[in-house]
Amino acid sequence: MQRYKILHRTYYNFTDTVKLGPHYLRLRPREDHELHVESFSLNVNPSARFHWRRDVEGNSLAVASFNSRVKQLSIESEVLIQQHNEAPLDFLVDEYAVNFPFAYLSFNEKILLSPYMDPPNPETQTLLKQWITAFWQPGEPIQTYSLLQRLTSYINHNLSYQIREEPGVQTARQTLAIQSGSCRDFAVLFLETARCVGLASRFVSGYLHSAPSATNFGATHAWAEVYLPGAGWKGFDPTIGDIVGSDHIPVAVARLPDSVPPIAGSYFGNAESSLDVGVWLTKV
Repeated sequence: MQRYKILHRTYYNFTDTVKLGPHYLRLRPREDHELHVESFSLNVNPSARFHWRRDVEGNSLAVASFNSRVKQLSIESEVLIQQHNEAPLDFLVDEYAVNFPFAYLSFNEKILLSPYMDPPNPETQTLLKQWITAFWQPGEPIQTYSLLQRLTSYINHNLSYQIREEPGVQTARQTLAIQSGSCRDFAVLFLETARCVGLASRFVSGYLHSAPSATNFGATHAWAEVYLPGAGWKGFDPTIGDIVGSDHIPVAVARLPDSVPPIAGSYFGNAESSLDVGVWLTKV
């Protein structure tokens, strides 16, 4: 078991006084049998009224409402977690799904998974099905996990990682055209490719612990999950080229990546805004 402390600070600065609209905060990690939240605190200035709920994907969502006019908004979350996912390869896939290709058999699963199997547009499908032949030829015998690992590794080794501060996510076509992207862009390329070959996949946002340096204490991160019968949702991270393990801390999952930013909100006024974000993730 690993214990992590995560400090996430976000500052919005405005050039003039503004009125804040509701802000939607997805900052509390997802709890399950692998991850336990020991403590969580949320400090916001100016003071806000919070309404907690779970969104349609089961993510913890805090809706912050404000009454005051401000020139700065600060949001700070601090969380202490226990991470038990120390043997990520310790899972069993149902026999019928061990080898690729396969079709989901359970009627109930097929209904629930259908939104996560919706393929991209026909042009992108054609492009991705051609691109996948670089590391797997249709008809080649292969286990499902091995195919997913090949996809993960191929993105990691053949595309250039790029830190992108601007909001939004590149399409799979854009990422392949420029042969580079951020973690969220790689996650979208992975999940759209998985969907093209009939596998249910979803986007995950959270944190990744990495060795600290003078400029790196941890970071927000994104990866993808695929539903494997018998094993459930299993994470694959094309940014590092490997299956998701104890250094990954999921916060939110979604069918579409744009629907789960850590913080989203609005303000009213003629001011311009600037954003400053800091994340400190340490083992304790």
